[in-house]
Amino acid sequence: MSSIPPTTPPGGAQPPIPPYDPKTQWRVYREQQKAAWRAQRDAWKAQQHAMKANYMGTYGPRVPSVVGPVILIGVGVVALLLVMGRINAGDFWGWYGHWWPLLLIAAGLGLMAEWAMDLRREVPVRRGGSFVGIIILLAIVGFCASGWNHMGPWFSDWGDHGDFFNTFGLPAHETDQKMLSEQIPANATIDIENPRGDVSVTASDGSTIEVQAHELAYTSSESDAKKIFDAEAAQLKVSGNSVTVESSGNSSGRLNLTVSVPKTARVTVNSGRGDVTAAGLSAGVSVTTSHGNIDLNSVTGPVQGHFSNDKGDFSAHQVEGDVTVDGHCNDLTLTDVQGKVALNGEFWGDVYIKNISGTVNLHTSVTELQMAALPGDLSLNSDDLRLNEAKGQVRVVTHSKDIDLSQIYGDSYVEDRDGRIAVEPAGNYGVEAKNSKGDVEVTLPPNASATVNGRTHNGDITTEYGLSVSGEENKTVTGRIGSGGAKIVVSAENGDVNIKKGSGFAAEPSGPTLSKAPTLSKTPRVKGSKTTTPEVTQ
Repeated sequence: MSSIPPTTPPGGAQPPIPPYDPKTQWRVYREQQKAAWRAQRDAWKAQQHAMKANYMGTYGPRVPSVVGPVILIGVGVVALLLVMGRINAGDFWGWYGHWWPLLLIAAGLGLMAEWAMDLRREVPVRRGGSFVGIIILLAIVGFCASGWNHMGPWFSDWGDHGDFFNTFGLPAHETDQKMLSEQIPANATIDIENPRGDVSVTASDGSTIEVQAHELAYTSSESDAKKIFDAEAAQLKVSGNSVTVESSGNSSGRLNLTVSVPKTARVTVNSGRGDVTAAGLSAGVSVTTSHGNIDLNSVTGPVQGHFSNDKGDFSAHQVEGDVTVDGHCNDLTLTDVQGKVALNGEFWGDVYIKNISGTVNLHTSVTELQMAALPGDLSLNSDDLRLNEAKGQVRVVTHSKDIDLSQIYGDSYVEDRDGRIAVEPAGNYGVEAKNSKGDVEVTLPPNASATVNGRTHNGDITTEYGLSVSGEENKTVTGRIGSGGAKIVVSAENGDVNIKKGSGFAAEPSGPTLSKAPTLSKTPRVKGSKTTTPEVTQ
């Protein structure tokens, strides 16, 4: 066996033991802790790099979405147009409150398009979603605008109780301004600007314009009332054929104007808060108001009514000329119009039209209506559309309304959903009626001559003529009545189809020569939906 060499040096001397040094021991311990921490950090970094490499290999790099920048560009363009005055702010917020959900739909379609493109990549990518906050903000703004559209009529009605300009109940001071009078050309153009107060325009046979102004001021002192009177006083300016009647207005008062003008003068009224009436004019009238009613009578020439921001009533009677109304309006009444009628906007109340010799065109976010002439009457509200006695072609496209067309001297096209359709032509005229959810009823004259083609899904078919009915869940009705002259096409996706025999009407009434009837579209569609204030919009 080998022996273990001695651990002591020759001679038996022991090595010296260094003395204990706490500082040295602490330094050694600290260096060991740093080395361990560095090793742990390097291991953690290596693990993170490995996980990132594995994640990138699985999910690919992070790629920003283009939806956010597109939304920002769109918001910037709209804001620029608003600042430049190219878009009316009131109309825009009304439109945005109605259609803002389309923004969410467009953003969703954009993300789906990007997702479809990413599926074709060899290496998958991740899309950023930093624009979600912008979408949420725009949705909140849309909710607010929609709520204002709902509450707007309430605020309008509240402002009409008592005197809006004296909301805080201050003492009222009144005075009559000295009458302004000037000789003007008989064919002058008269512009009336009154931001606060009513305007009444009457016609005279002379060549003089007369302005009577009744001033009101709401304040607690006579001196302040005089300042308000001076600020809102009416001014009359004449420059050749151009005549201006204007008031600067005052937030603590109002000015009611009564203006007498030559009958042949062309009158334009721009009113802020107040009602406008005009009668006896023979060169037409144009009225713009942001909060107030418009009432026109016995006017010759074109009539125009513009509701810029708020809502008021419009009425016009005995008009020898065309009538155009646009904007947001409550009740609308038109009678005895010898000309064309064009209505474009939103009508929150009742619409009544009677005895129109020219074409009638009505367009809202819910309803499109066109007819060649209306010797009878039309009524329209949030639930019903009733038309009695119309000449020429009639076209109606709407939804969520019961439609009743009676005594129609021309072809009819009707499209509806969530309502009932009833059509009764006054002779052998064509009828095309489509209803996606609701019944369709066609009443033909006793001596009808028509070819009938109808169908229904999940509904029944009844007929008072010898027509062929077949099918169970999907039923059809076909056949010929008499010589089969007129073409009757009806369909109801979820409703009944009824072909009835009526008592008939008198021959087509005589009347003025009609303008060309509107062309019936083969594929009409409703522009827009009843999103904004669905309870009242027409």
